[in-house]
Amino acid sequence: MSGAQAPAPTPPGGGMMMMLLFMVVMTFMLMSGDIRGTLGEYADPILSPWLPEDTSFILTVWVLGSISMFVNTALRNVFMDPVSQAHIGHRQSQVRKMMNEARVGRDPILMEKAQTLQQHMMPEQMKIQMGAMKPMMFTMFFIIAIFAWIGTMVADFRVDYVSLPWVPEWNLLHDTFIFFPAWIAAYICMSAPLGRVVDRHIKLFRYKSHPLVESGEHIKEPLIHLVASNKSTTSREASSRQRKSRSRRNTPRKSASKDQEVKNAKTKSTGDCPECGSDMVERDGPNQMICQICRHEWR
Repeated sequence: MSGAQAPAPTPPGGGMMMMLLFMVVMTFMLMSGDIRGTLGEYADPILSPWLPEDTSFILTVWVLGSISMFVNTALRNVFMDPVSQAHIGHRQSQVRKMMNEARVGRDPILMEKAQTLQQHMMPEQMKIQMGAMKPMMFTMFFIIAIFAWIGTMVADFRVDYVSLPWVPEWNLLHDTFIFFPAWIAAYICMSAPLGRVVDRHIKLFRYKSHPLVESGEHIKEPLIHLVASNKSTTSREASSRQRKSRSRRNTPRKSASKDQEVKNAKTKSTGDCPECGSDMVERDGPNQMICQICRHEWR
């Protein structure tokens, strides 16, 4: 198989290291109170004039969460091709299905082909994942500024709790959901559904207007040459497996027939025992006789 000899491409390590470094910087900015306070002060003259932060906390959080989620989702769809994402997802599901079939059928050749495809698809998968993370480089500063401003607003708000159907008073600062403060949990719960709706509609629009979809063409597997073998090789392998299977089926029968012949020749009666007169006598060698009753030996 040619796919077993082809080396897997090297993953884009430079881009991944850049993203990891950026995540470390963002984590440091989130943990630093001075940086959060500075960004919140810069955001206050921009957000305060048009948001009802003094009268309605929930409405303010909903508006800010919706705007940030909409911008983040739109930027993510700009950097990522939905057709490529759907294609790599379909290919990975087919490879997993192939590996399950090989595992159930105990087919090492099919398992090797599936592993070869999986190794060569890893760089493409990482490239798509990095494309989905690129908008964070543009939106993380604004999100940190919004979070810092909302945190300051929650601390200075005239009411420090919200009422829920199952909790009459849910404190926005001291109560938590899992490990998030209550106001961050409210921000996520009100902004995440809108982000999913916007992401779904943008993908549907891009699917509909994609040139590949409009032309009605099919995408071929670009790595099929790694696991495909020519017809002559396939026929030779099939005939070789058939010969081995026939030899495995025939070999036990031949050995069993030979053992039976030896046993029959060995247990062939050659007369009565001179000691006990039994006729249960077998031959042990060319000239040696042995009685099965009294175990007397003679020639």
